[in-house]
Amino acid sequence: MIPVTTLAGKKVALFGLGGSGFATARALILGGAHVTAWDDNPDSVTKAAAEGIHTADLRSIDWSVQSLFVLSPGVPLTHPKPHWTVDLARAAGVDIVGDVELFVRERRAHAPDCPFIAITGTNGKSTTTALIAHILKSSGRDTQLGGNIGTAVLTLDPPKAERYYVVECSSYQIDLAPTLNPSAGILLNLTPDHLDRHGTIQHYAGIKERLVAGSGTAIVGVDDSHCEMIADRVERAGTKVVRISRRHPLADGIYAEGTKLIQASSAAALPLADLDGIQTLRGGHNAQNAAAAVAACLAVGVSAEEIRTGLASFPGLKHRMQPVGTRGNIVFVNDSKATNADAAAPALSSYDRIYWIAGGLPKAGGITTLAPFFPRIAKAYLIGEAAAEFAATLGEAVPYEISGTLERAVAHAAADAEKDDTGPSAVMLSPACASFDQYKNFEVRGDAFVSHVAALDGVTMLVGSATGDK
Repeated sequence: MIPVTTLAGKKVALFGLGGSGFATARALILGGAHVTAWDDNPDSVTKAAAEGIHTADLRSIDWSVQSLFVLSPGVPLTHPKPHWTVDLARAAGVDIVGDVELFVRERRAHAPDCPFIAITGTNGKSTTTALIAHILKSSGRDTQLGGNIGTAVLTLDPPKAERYYVVECSSYQIDLAPTLNPSAGILLNLTPDHLDRHGTIQHYAGIKERLVAGSGTAIVGVDDSHCEMIADRVERAGTKVVRISRRHPLADGIYAEGTKLIQASSAAALPLADLDGIQTLRGGHNAQNAAAAVAACLAVGVSAEEIRTGLASFPGLKHRMQPVGTRGNIVFVNDSKATNADAAAPALSSYDRIYWIAGGLPKAGGITTLAPFFPRIAKAYLIGEAAAEFAATLGEAVPYEISGTLERAVAHAAADAEKDDTGPSAVMLSPACASFDQYKNFEVRGDAFVSHVAALDGVTMLVGSATGDK
């Protein structure tokens, strides 16, 4: 854990006692701050109090003596309206920050030169974050991975020289980190998202821009107009910018040409790496993720050879286009994290012949937007509440069966793929649905898929059969 020593002896109000909020309260106390914490959920307050965290309704405290207000990123700061605690803090003139800002301050105080890579974007953040951390770890560097990827940033080891931090940042976290200053900052892409919390795409883009604007090196995907304009603005302000693209060559930057990653400059365009044959980095979207990861690793001093070695051994992000086993020409792919149609599209675009397991608790719009990928689907195996709706959408375009359960779907898909002599194929769980009709969450659903694959005869597992971990 990182003790928040920069607030030692000071009074700090904190709201939000979920996973990251609870960790933040502990880090503040460990650093010597006097914390008063609260949550709208009485059970969270009771749990915190039982752990020795001082709790009190923030409506009743003296805000004039608070040095800082720490807000959990899941709590509205601006839209649809500020949370009541935000109004109280602003009325008292108390600055509002989140856990990433506290990390930034600790790094600045204790090891300002330790490498820090921050990653944001509408899509691809987690894969890019995991890939960067893997490249650094595989090269023998002391690597800390956290943030929005699932590990609260203040639970990492404290900053010190030659310790590398790789932190995924959501727009909510950036909004609460006014002095965010990574060594290398990545903005992958921007499409309308979370507008219920940010109001407009312009406000959302402005928040994302802050991450790269404060970076030593700004790495920006320029395949959408918002990011293209951001790259230009940040560069005009004097920040070094590395542009990346999966769609077209660049005069200066890193771009994908098929499976090859090319580094271009005024002097030459030279191949950096080739993703061909790396199952965990299939598809154009992963070419963009890999290009960004390569740029970030180069920016913090990793050699091209170390990067190529790390790319080749990347195990993939768990539950996201993760190859979990093989049998002959069949690869079994866990894409349980694809909980809507847009999220399923990258996986469906990455394989030519697919035995597709889909369904669960349906989202608005169903799978109609996936119609361009239907020619790739040899057969669909439909499960959960969405089965009938998805069957109606597939109609006569795709052969399907209503399997009902994941276990039956895996068994039938594997058997059908085994009879397919047309070439390599994928048995893929990419549900395009939430999991809650049959499973607690997408992680449990993905682990169940891995277990069912492991139970098949003749499968060579690429991950642990119980959890999907390497």
